Amino acid sequence: MYPSPFHLVRYGVLNAVADFKATYTWRSWSFGWLGRMLAQVLFFTGLGGMLDHPGAVRYLALGNALMTCVVDTMAVVATTSGERRAGTLSLLVASPADPMWVFAGRSLHWPVSGFATASVALFGLGPFFGVTWAAAQVPLVLLLIALTALGTYCVGLFLAVLVINVPRLRNVVSNCAYLAMMAFCGVQVPVDFWPRAVGAVVQAVPLTHTLRALRAVSDNRPAAEVFGPVVPAVLTAGCWLLAAVVTFRWLVAVPARRAGTLDLSY
Repeated sequence: MYPSPFHLVRYGVLNAVADFKATYTWRSWSFGWLGRMLAQVLFFTGLGGMLDHPGAVRYLALGNALMTCVVDTMAVVATTSGERRAGTLSLLVASPADPMWVFAGRSLHWPVSGFATASVALFGLGPFFGVTWAAAQVPLVLLLIALTALGTYCVGLFLAVLVINVPRLRNVVSNCAYLAMMAFCGVQVPVDFWPRAVGAVVQAVPLTHTLRALRAVSDNRPAAEVFGPVVPAVLTAGCWLLAAVVTFRWLVAVPARRAGTLDLSY
């Protein structure tokens, strides 16, 4: 009997925990990574103070605080590509189980780290820029952070599959991906600032919807405006995950198993 997707993800998570421990200590994460992300929020939010536009500071604070978890989750592109460099990709592809579920679990430390980073940014830095939360809003905010982290993680998995055969592009692709989201998904400017075609494309990105919902929570909007964007956020995340699974089988797993080599993928 082949291992179920649940067991594959579980074993991948154990790998993720070991990977995270090897990458960070609590000091290096807190004063290195977290400090860097908070500085990024302060930088872009500080620019809002130079604009003669009411609400610009709050707008930028919300967008850039949530954006920090996206920067974290895009690291999945690099870690997934690293399987090839480490020589473990061929072993995973040769196994009878579906290695895509291993990849789905082995980098889950990135959305967890992103969740923690964005939570500190929203609840720690937010009050300095007029972003405060009532007690009843906190669970909603945490839910939206988690949904953003997992949704963009699914986007990252798809991108990781695309570059797994060209690992030298892993950092270029991940950086371009989160910078594009930062520019077009409503983080720095409203989505309708851009041409309609751009606005239509970014509807396929979970961040666009979760950020809209977060702003609705912050502005005490009706429940329909808060939960309305959650549905497309979940649907788009599921579509990206499905695309990652199908694309991996089509581009890597099936051709490599038939040929008995990964050389065809270079």
